Amino acid sequence: MKMALVLAAALSLPVAALAQMQVLDAPGGAAEPVAEETSPAPCGTTEITIAEMGWPSAAILANIHATLLRAEYECVVRLVPGEPEATLSSMATTQQPAVAPELWVSRQAEVWNGAMQARSARAAAPAFSGGPLEAWFVPSYVIDNNRGLAGASDIMDHWRVFVPEGDTRAKLYSCPADWACAIINKNMAAGLGLNERFDIVEPLDRFAMDGALTDAVSQRRPVLTYYWQPNALIDRLDLVPLDMGGFDAGNAQCMAIRDCVPFGGSGFAPDAVVIAVAEWVFSDTPDIADYFAQASMPLSEMNRLLAWQAENEASPDAVAQHFLITGQDVWQGWVADGGDADAASPDAAQ
Repeated sequence: MKMALVLAAALSLPVAALAQMQVLDAPGGAAEPVAEETSPAPCGTTEITIAEMGWPSAAILANIHATLLRAEYECVVRLVPGEPEATLSSMATTQQPAVAPELWVSRQAEVWNGAMQARSARAAAPAFSGGPLEAWFVPSYVIDNNRGLAGASDIMDHWRVFVPEGDTRAKLYSCPADWACAIINKNMAAGLGLNERFDIVEPLDRFAMDGALTDAVSQRRPVLTYYWQPNALIDRLDLVPLDMGGFDAGNAQCMAIRDCVPFGGSGFAPDAVVIAVAEWVFSDTPDIADYFAQASMPLSEMNRLLAWQAENEASPDAVAQHFLITGQDVWQGWVADGGDADAASPDAAQ
C-alpha cells in the first residue's frame, strides 16, 4: 500500500475516494455520525499473481500491470517467475498465476485450447495493438520520399529505390538462413514477382542483420528488410512496416516450404499474443478483468520502451516507472472505467 500511495503522489495517480459519513437524527435532536461505509477495493483481499516471463517486453508488461493494479485498484500483487508452457499448464490446472500479460498462445495451442475448454483461463485482450508482429519494413524517410509506397504490392513500382549505388539489382534483407523466416521471405518475394529485380540477402546472424540495418539507416540509404516487433530497433531506426496484404492460408502454407513458389502473395501467418487471465478473475474481481480487457499495449509504445531500456540499461521495474510518467495517454485509457482516471484529468473539474 505504501508503494501505491507514493506513486499516487509522485505521478498524480488517483487514490480511493473518501468514505462518506452518514448523519442521522439522534434522540433529542442531536446528530451523531455512524460507522463509515467504504466500498470494497476491486481486489478485496485476493492476491493477484502475475507471471513475469524472461524476455524484455513480457517482463516490462508484468511490472507495468503490477504497479498500476497496486496504485489504481489497491490490489495485493505478486510477480512470479514465468515460462510460457509451464505458466499456461499451471493456469489450466490451478488457475495460478492469475495473469500472464504476454502469452504467445498459438505456440502452445494444445495447452491453451485445453485451458479454455476447461474454463480455467481465457484471453482478456490482445497483448499488443496497432501493427503487425512480422512484416517487411523500410525507414520512415523512404516512405516520405516515395509516395505510393505503402504495401508489399507497391514494391515493384519502386524497386529502383532499393538498388545500391553501383549495382543493377535491388536488395531485400531477410533473416539468417537457418531461421524459418528465411524460407518464408524467399518464397514470399517470389509470389510477389520480386525475383525479377531483387536479390535476397541473408545475414550470417542476428548481429550482422542488425548491423547492416543500422549502417544503412545511419547513412540514410533506402533499405527494405524483414523484421518483427515489439523490438527496440524498430523505434531506434524509425522503421515503418509495409502492408503485407491479407492472409491467404494456401499461399502462406506454400511459403513455409522450401522451393515452393506460391501463386500469389500473403501476409505473414497471424500469431496470437494475448493477455491470458484465469477464469476466477472474471467472476471474483470483474473490475480487474475490465482493466485487462482494455490493456492492449500499442506496439509503437512498447518499441519505445524497449529502446529506452536498452539505452539506459534499465530494469523492467524502472521501465515501468518510466512508462507511468511518459505514457499516461496510454495507461489512463486502461483504467478509465475504474472510475478514478477522470479525477486525475485536468478537464475533470470542468
